[in-house]
Formats: sequence, C-alpha cells, structure tokens
Amino acid sequence: MSERTMNPSIRGPRSLRAVWPALVGLSAVFLVEMLDNTLLNVALPTIGRDLHASSTALQWVTGAYAVVFGSLMLFLGAIADRFGRRRVMLIGLMLLTLASLGTVFVQTPVELIAVRVLMAIAAAMTAPGSMALSFRLFDDDALRARAIAVITTVGLLGVVVGPTVGGLLLAVVPWQALLVINAPIAVLSAFTIRFGIAADTPTELHRDPIDLAGALLGTLTIVLALVSPTVFVQQGLTSGLPWACTAGALTLCACFVMRERTARHPLIDLGLITRPLVASGLAYQGATGLATASVSYTVTLQLQLAWGWSPALAAVGMFPLVLTMIAIGPFVERIVNRLGTSRSSSLGATAVISGLVAYGLLGRFGYAWIALALVLISAGMRVVMITAAVNIMSGLPQDRTSIGAALSDTAQEVSNAIGIAVAGTVVAVLFAGNLTDVAWTAGQITQFENAVTIASVCLAAVAALLVLAAPRRPRAADEIAAAAAEV
Repeated sequence: MSERTMNPSIRGPRSLRAVWPALVGLSAVFLVEMLDNTLLNVALPTIGRDLHASSTALQWVTGAYAVVFGSLMLFLGAIADRFGRRRVMLIGLMLLTLASLGTVFVQTPVELIAVRVLMAIAAAMTAPGSMALSFRLFDDDALRARAIAVITTVGLLGVVVGPTVGGLLLAVVPWQALLVINAPIAVLSAFTIRFGIAADTPTELHRDPIDLAGALLGTLTIVLALVSPTVFVQQGLTSGLPWACTAGALTLCACFVMRERTARHPLIDLGLITRPLVASGLAYQGATGLATASVSYTVTLQLQLAWGWSPALAAVGMFPLVLTMIAIGPFVERIVNRLGTSRSSSLGATAVISGLVAYGLLGRFGYAWIALALVLISAGMRVVMITAAVNIMSGLPQDRTSIGAALSDTAQEVSNAIGIAVAGTVVAVLFAGNLTDVAWTAGQITQFENAVTIASVCLAAVAALLVLAAPRRPRAADEIAAAAAEV
C-alpha cells in the first residue's frame, strides 16, 4: 500500500500543472506510439523501392510490429507490476532509442523487420506503464481522466499531422529519418519521467513469481488471435489456414484459462477481471475497437475505390475521425463529472454503436452520412478511451495497475483485428472481382455497399451485446477499498 493510501492526510497533486514534467514525458511516449506506424505507412512505397522489398515483406514490416506489440503487453505489464513501472518504462525507452538509431544501418527488408520487432518490444514495455504511471499521479478520478485526456490528445495530434509531416520530410530526407526521429523523443521522455515521477515503492509492487507457462500460453494465444483475422482477409473463408489459426487461438485460450485457474501465482488473477469496473471497462474497449477498426478499413476503400477519390482526398475525408476526438477532449471531464465514469463509458459506447449503424445503413447515400458516422464514432471512442481506462485501473489493486493497462490495450488490439477481419471477409465473400481494380462496375459498387451494411450491422450487434453484458452501476468506492485491502 502506498504512503498516501496508508495516510489519508497526505494528498496527491491537485492540478495537472503540479506534475507537468511527468505529463510531458508520458505524452511524448504516447506520441511515439501514435506516430510510429503513421509515419512508416507514408514511407512504405519509398522503403519498397530502396530495399527492393516485396509486398509481403512490406506487410511484415508493419504486421510484425502489431503482432509483437499486442502479444507481449500482458507479460511485460506483469513484469512492470513486479519490478517497477518506471524502471520498465525507462528500459523500454532506452531500447526504443537504440532500435530507432539502428534504422540507419538497415540494408535489407529482414533487417528492417528485426528493427521493427525491437521497437514493438519497447512499445510493449512503455504502453502499459504510461497509463499506470499517469493514473498513479493523482488520487482524484477527475484529474486522472483529465491527465489521460491530455496524454491521448498529444498522440492524436500526431496522427493528424503525422502523414503530412512525413510526406514533407520524405522530400528532403531519407526514409530512415522518419524512424530515427523516435530517438530524441524517447530521450526526452526518459529524462522527464526519470526526474518527474518517483520510483515505485516496494509496497506498490508485488513479488509473486512470474507464471512463465501462463505467459507463454497467453502470448501465443494473442499472436494467433492477431494473425488469424489477417489470414482470413487474405485467403478467405474457403482456405483451411485461417480456420486452423482460429482453432489454435481458441485452444490455447482455453489452456491459458485452465492454467490461470490452477496456478499458484497466475499471470492474471481471473477473479480481478470479473470485478464490475474491470469487466465493464474491457467490454467497452472491445465494443469500440470492433466498430472503429471496421469503419476505418471500409470507409477508406469506399472513398477511393467505390467513389474514385484520390488517396490525399480520402485522407482528408477521414479527418472527422481524429479532429472530433481532439475537439471533444476538453468536454470529457464535464461529462465524467456529471455522469460518472461508468455511465460516461456507456454513453460513449452507445455513440460508437450508433455511428457504426448509421454508416452501415446510410453511408452509401453520400459523404455527409459518412462524416456524421465518423463524428459519432470518434466522439464516443474518445470518451471510452478515457473513462474505460479509469474504470479498469480503479477496479484493480495498486500492485496490478500495469497488467490492468495491458489488458485494456490488448482488448483494443484484438478487437481491432477482429473488426477488420469481419469487414474484410464479408467484403471478400460478396464482392465479385479484384477489390483493387481501378474502376468498379455499378454492380461491384452495390456488392461492396451491401457487404458494408451486413458487416456493420453484425459488428454493431456484437458490440451492443458486449455493452449490455457489462456489469451495471459498479460501485467504484467499494472496489477501490477492496483493492487496497488486498495489497
């Protein structure tokens, strides 16, 4: 138990300004996470020509990062809870610095993939810690939500300006510079976190042995869960490989659950996941992940291939998604103060589902409907990003906050992959011809729009079931007290 918990007279910071160095460092960490793939995607054509890389190799440049990042967060989050969140964060930032600088020496696609794997490991070390450390700075949920809003806003600004800045930089510098730029940002983060955030005290950590068998089973489960959707999109329902990957993921998941139920020191205490705050937060994260990923995937295809927009104009067409998330940031605190984190999460998830339904049913009738859907989805997702994270962290003991943040991030990663897979597979089944053909016939456009409607309505139904299954009206104070009593 922390000193503040043991002695209620010791109060945490009462404003964000009091901890601005820490917020600068944590915001920079989140900025790197958001910028990384954004900048790289802009440079992929240049990388392909420079390294003579095949389309498969280029796919693994981004895919390897996503798989490694998503699969290692639980394990590294558990390590951070045992050995110190700030310590693991600083080691991750050091690794990110070295890996980014190593891009200068890359001469083959395999070497670039190796560098990306190292960056993914670094990101998996820093992502759970950034949320856990920001949560630990304050005692008040409203300040916690405001801090998370600041950190995520910085990252979202990176998403907005990243492609433009990346494109401009490619005109004057080699593509390696887009990854090397991570190094000075990581150094800045390390410096401000090192001197702006106190090290974890022994009472805030726990010393249970690492469940290596559980960690292996969990990691392999998430690897297959992330790979299976991509294989479905690439090979379709008639291929045996995606079904084999899915069966493997389900089998390993069952083995992981059995292991965690019987292990003396499980990697994840399954009882913690069933707590109302934690379960509801994960359900909301999963629901929004399904919706936002599928819409981002299909809208891009619709604007460029069905409607004939240029890539640049299509990118502008997606701006409501990010701009709304930035614009609504200052209002999230007011929503939370009025409704509480749990009801705010329900409201946000409802907006996301409504946006997905609106896009599926009305998106074919004009861009105005797509823009409305993007605004609803992004506004709802912004609320859920903040409130669900606060719910999850509030529902866990202090010595499990990193694994809680990792659970939140992993739920979103897996649901994103599933959302894209469902949308991509339905489109592949119903669309006759080559999806990447420059000119679609009127019949193909209708097939695509019908596929989008079916996929959107199905995913909206699943997302709604997740929200409805989430525990109602969890008692935050009771859970926090119970969590503190366990430490």
